[in-house]
Amino acid sequence: MKTRQASLTRHTLLAALLAGSGLLAASAYATATDVRADKPRCEARFGQQAKADHQAKRAAHLTALKDKLQLAPGQEAAWSDFTQSMQPGPRSGGMDRKAMREAFASLSTPERLDRMQAMAEKRQARMAERATAVKSFYAQLTPAQQQVFDAEAMPRGRHGKPHRHHGPGHA
Repeated sequence: MKTRQASLTRHTLLAALLAGSGLLAASAYATATDVRADKPRCEARFGQQAKADHQAKRAAHLTALKDKLQLAPGQEAAWSDFTQSMQPGPRSGGMDRKAMREAFASLSTPERLDRMQAMAEKRQARMAERATAVKSFYAQLTPAQQQVFDAEAMPRGRHGKPHRHHGPGHA
């Protein structure tokens, strides 16, 4: 009789543990689903704020750079061309990230690779345009202004140090 009671108690305890873990898993799933449902709105707000902050920082940096360069009136047109070329262009053909992910999901791997290569070629062409604009503006500067531009124009990393990319073989 004791064995039967012990077995019944073990079965009851096991059933209670399984039911409890099922409830816990269901509540975790419900919470994760709710969080995912809110994510696009949160990302959209954060993305808009981050974009506005980035544009404000870029504008402040360009204003400070122009002040430090002390441009002559004859250099203003070159400055205008330079700053225009530094404006960000549309990304990914104007598609938002969600639409781009959905478009990529429907493509085969070779099609995705072709699309990624086309996007890389567009970025490379944009970089070439920017490089040409920078070199053209740089040629309009005096040697003293070129030194200021060299020191101030490049993006800065954390703590005010120049942003550096380390390739293979660098520490």
